[in-house]
Amino acid sequence: MFAVHNSRSLAYRRPFGAVSIDTAVRFSLRVEPQGDSVQAVYLCYAYGLDSFSESRLRLRRQTTPGKNETCEDNNKSGDIDSVWYSAVCDMPSEPGLFFYWFEIEVNNSRTWYTADLEKKDGCGRFSPTRPYFLPGESMTPAPFQVTVHLRNFSVPSWLPGAVMYQIFPDRFNRGSDYSPEKMIEAGNYPERIWHHEWDSDVDIIGKPETGYIACDFYGGSIRGIIEKLDHIEQIGTSIIYLNPIFRARSNHRYDTGDYEQIDPVLGSEEDFRELCALAEERGIKIILDGVFSHTGADSRYFNKLGRYDSVGAWQESVDRTGDSHCSDYTSWYNFHQRGNDVFYDSWWGFPDLPSVNEHDLIYRHYMTGDEGIIRRWLQAGASGWRLDVSDELPDSFLRDVRRAALGARPDSVIMGEVWEDASRKVSYGKYRDFIFGRTHDCIMGYPFRNAIIGWLASHHNAEEMLNELELIREHYPVVSFYSSMNLISSHDIPRAITAIAGIPDPGNREAQQKTKLSASARKRGESLLKLAVMLQIAYPGIAAIYYGDETGMEGYRDPFNRRTYPWDKENEKLVKWFGKIGSLRKKLPVLRTGFYQPLIADEDIFVFERNLGVDGFDIFDRKNEGPDHVLAAFNRSAQTRSFRYGSRSIELAPYGGLIEYGEGMSIRTWT
Repeated sequence: MFAVHNSRSLAYRRPFGAVSIDTAVRFSLRVEPQGDSVQAVYLCYAYGLDSFSESRLRLRRQTTPGKNETCEDNNKSGDIDSVWYSAVCDMPSEPGLFFYWFEIEVNNSRTWYTADLEKKDGCGRFSPTRPYFLPGESMTPAPFQVTVHLRNFSVPSWLPGAVMYQIFPDRFNRGSDYSPEKMIEAGNYPERIWHHEWDSDVDIIGKPETGYIACDFYGGSIRGIIEKLDHIEQIGTSIIYLNPIFRARSNHRYDTGDYEQIDPVLGSEEDFRELCALAEERGIKIILDGVFSHTGADSRYFNKLGRYDSVGAWQESVDRTGDSHCSDYTSWYNFHQRGNDVFYDSWWGFPDLPSVNEHDLIYRHYMTGDEGIIRRWLQAGASGWRLDVSDELPDSFLRDVRRAALGARPDSVIMGEVWEDASRKVSYGKYRDFIFGRTHDCIMGYPFRNAIIGWLASHHNAEEMLNELELIREHYPVVSFYSSMNLISSHDIPRAITAIAGIPDPGNREAQQKTKLSASARKRGESLLKLAVMLQIAYPGIAAIYYGDETGMEGYRDPFNRRTYPWDKENEKLVKWFGKIGSLRKKLPVLRTGFYQPLIADEDIFVFERNLGVDGFDIFDRKNEGPDHVLAAFNRSAQTRSFRYGSRSIELAPYGGLIEYGEGMSIRTWT
């Protein structure tokens, strides 16, 4: 017996991908008995999120015309003896996951047809057992998946297809008002290291008393960002995403000291409001980084070092002798006493990052109440929040955050840090409510990054890359897919050029600091970097550029991916090219919200189209102007490659990328 189901083919499942609640979905399985006796075929399913309900539906036998060319296995047998089994099933009335598989009664026994998560090509395979799908189970064998989201799940129109520029504030640019004395006066703690030379390398040692604790500063500021808005705009930016800017001890500021105060080393609230206003005039939105799973131990809330005027939770926990040490913030944290010693829960065991209890109503009101932090900074000019470690925040808290954001600014967005497929992300033993329309508008696109960088670095071929990309397209709601933050670099991963050039990570900071790309590796890396960015721009989603990538900055993981922008040593040719390719998103709306159709994924070649529908309508049924068709083609090989496109044979130069649009218009990476 032979059977086929392909979740990405409309012949087998209609409609494609994620659907809204109550949608009728048609499921089909093609079976060739090949002499076996097939008694019955069932669609088995389980749906839910926190808990799951199971059932099965017998499929009707029918004849379905047409070719079934979407699975490789289909070519092994013709359709002469094929029998199609189909049924329509209404999706649940609540958002969640709908897992399904097929049960076949054959020769008076049972077998199952389940998803093939090794190939990830949408097809399945026979299994002697039913699949596993509960959180924590192996998913071997695995079910197929339909993501079921809220009806009318939508995001602000400025989000899908945007070009984002991510800035690590201390390392981007010093303002014209910079002075070493002013910087030091703003936060002269003994553990801090002050770099007077902008191009000096990052610290990896720290002071003898503390060791390395990310407390070296260069003096980048909000004023410095304002003064570089021309540069930011010229590379096509429509969103600026700022790493944390609130008062904190460290240079990364993920150890928040005061959510109500811009870090004085960066500037003032007035500076921030000015940045938002000036950026808005240029059509650029500002997204802030919100760190809500923990605070700093050195903060007004915990105050372990006693640097704040407030009574912190630490003071109350170690001295319970009277009201003078009663803190407004103690309920935020979880303390444990063993004898005379006091311990507390902290983020991944880091004592400088005490964990907060997001279920605590005092904490929750402080963050999401009418006068809370979420609303306050949106009302000051921000357009959204990126939530640090979203998978460590309770779903109920995430829903409160989104409600607070929409209450303050209806066109605001919430973006989540999730490193995996967010549709079925498991943390704390449960599937998370991330992309069903209740918590996030969009998610960071690390799966995109892994697929693209892995292909360009020759870790896998184009077909494997496409399967990884298609898995996300299949699982994400359309608005989430078109709003995914498709990054290739960030503050948490190696710079794209370093990752692409294929130089192995030496593993320790001393060696990482000394390792630079050779001239030949850098030349190859720049060519592949241009290919990666062109792919970002051509592919659906937010094209996210990490500051410095436009000039080819190198660097392994933190802190080497957080070096200062080399303003006096820019690669002007590369910066200009970034501007040329980045501006296409504004010039060609089809690249923002046009339909997407992959055409070729063959080892070194990846080709796809972006199109508008009838009369110029896009994926969201909105009218668009400009060209209605774009061809995008990419060659990662060091040799020239060609491919057939209709009646044409198109040649791609080594490491060559091509975007064709309009009447004979094109952009190439090699010219």
